[in-house]
Amino acid sequence: MPARVLVDGEAAQQVSVLDRGLAYGDGLFESIRLVGGVAPLWSRHMQRLADGCARLRIPAADPQQLWREALQVSAGMPQSVVRITLSRGQGERGYALPVHVRPTRVVAAFAPPQVDPNVYSEGVCMRVCTIRLAEQPLLAGIKHLNRLEQVMARAEWDDPAIAEGVLLDSHERVISATMANLFAVIDGQLLTPSLDRCGVAGVARAEVLACCSEARVGEMTLAMLHAADELFLSSSVRGIVPVRSLDGRDHRPGALTRRLQQHWQDLGFTMEQAG
Repeated sequence: MPARVLVDGEAAQQVSVLDRGLAYGDGLFESIRLVGGVAPLWSRHMQRLADGCARLRIPAADPQQLWREALQVSAGMPQSVVRITLSRGQGERGYALPVHVRPTRVVAAFAPPQVDPNVYSEGVCMRVCTIRLAEQPLLAGIKHLNRLEQVMARAEWDDPAIAEGVLLDSHERVISATMANLFAVIDGQLLTPSLDRCGVAGVARAEVLACCSEARVGEMTLAMLHAADELFLSSSVRGIVPVRSLDGRDHRPGALTRRLQQHWQDLGFTMEQAG
């Protein structure tokens, strides 16, 4: 089905060619899973959006207005993914910030991606990407509009058997997957990479950290991944996805992965259509 889109509260399919989001990637976005009229991770999305706005010095959007518009575009859809895009708005040519900022607000609803239930029961295959993420602490963690590193990483393979790629930084530290955060259980300890230099701090990652008090955030290497007892991905759109193979090395979904998948279902998401 075609996307349903509101631009600054009005039904539309276009934004200005002078918009700084288009010209410079000057903005932020959130991709939010809704089940009926409920978005279980809404507050986490709004917190990350507010943090990103403060960091980029973009006036924050009103969460209540965003919620009304999210419900409007997703009305009648049993499940949906609502993308909220907030740019700095239109401005003169050049990088200088506009004197008067009027952000552009785009709220669009899409059908969730179809995911084979076997993905959740058996896991996905991954590879290590060649591209390395650049380090920029000012932008680390937030979901800004410039996703070219992820686009180029995903362009590295076309094998349908490979679902995701591991992204490293220039110091060969593990950061994330191209579209998800990454967790590893090593010697009984749940670990996820630090994202203070680069990468996106996902809201599903935040949910996992909140419900697993034993989890630790720190530096992670490929050797640690290869030695892990369990590997899984976290995504606000796809949920908790086990990893069954990384560069040909086999892994098995374990007890913690299953526990977190159950937690995801308890939040209201279904595994069969958990996009």
